Amino acid sequence: MIVAFIREHQGHRGNGGLVWGVESICAVLSEHGCGIAPSTYYEHLRRVPSARQRRDGWLTTEITRVHETNFGVYGARKVWLALNRDGIRVARCTVERLMGELGLRGAVRGKVKRTTTADPAAPRPADLVDRQFSPPAPNVLWVADFTYVSTWSGWVYVAFVIDAYARRILGWRSSTSMTTGLVLDAIEHAIWTRKRCGTTNLSGLIHHHDAGSQYTSLAFTERLAAAGIDASIGSIGDSYDNALAETINGLYKTELIKPRKPWRTVEQVELATAEWVDWFNHRRLHEYCGDIPPVELETTYYAHHRAQQPAELSNP
Repeated sequence: MIVAFIREHQGHRGNGGLVWGVESICAVLSEHGCGIAPSTYYEHLRRVPSARQRRDGWLTTEITRVHETNFGVYGARKVWLALNRDGIRVARCTVERLMGELGLRGAVRGKVKRTTTADPAAPRPADLVDRQFSPPAPNVLWVADFTYVSTWSGWVYVAFVIDAYARRILGWRSSTSMTTGLVLDAIEHAIWTRKRCGTTNLSGLIHHHDAGSQYTSLAFTERLAAAGIDASIGSIGDSYDNALAETINGLYKTELIKPRKPWRTVEQVELATAEWVDWFNHRRLHEYCGDIPPVELETTYYAHHRAQQPAELSNP
């Protein structure tokens, strides 16, 4: 660091108009307890970086790139995995060492605040999930919830619909009020996402949510029934009954909302959320998915399923 400081300031003019030389800078540094001789400085410049130093310099650039392009939330393990996916073979301990030197670290999740307000008069479907959030295929179980974002122009509420198989976010919407329209728009987005990929029959799919009045409203219940989707609701006030949806909310707050605050407008939140959801689905490495993105896991499932179909048809 001292050598870099001298290199940066050498040849600059001081307040008196004098040009700072190496000797004068070294003298001032020595007066302030950072002693270095001019000969030491020149000797350092003549040194040829070792192979390890050159590789560390290159890896430092790549580690910084991976960390920055993934919302700055990856710790050493996921940076290491991402580098290897990019064809950069490096030991995990090396990534840990260099990230420590760079001061880079992963995001740490905090507590999630509940937003549920139940309607005691509304009929409640049974809990069809019983805290089992690992279905064998896509479109078996969707979970839903919404969270809140504080902006300078007021509160913004963001609703998500997630397919539990690969933790893929299928639908999301934002609103300045906690109305039924918010969760209706999110489920419409999810249905549209599946239709765009060729899935038109959602009969038998379970949509699991909490006991919020938005989800128990007549309009929302009728929309699920029209799509052939079975509603499921966990118990009131028990976060474990909708743990997967709350986990996604927590990641959203930890990876996007908290690091980038303060938020100014609804439009700013919407644009940032769209970017985060795209990254979350297509590029974020999920340990649950085997350290691959959700869309990649779904693609692998469908490719394997299609490969199995001819054999199944030939053996009735």
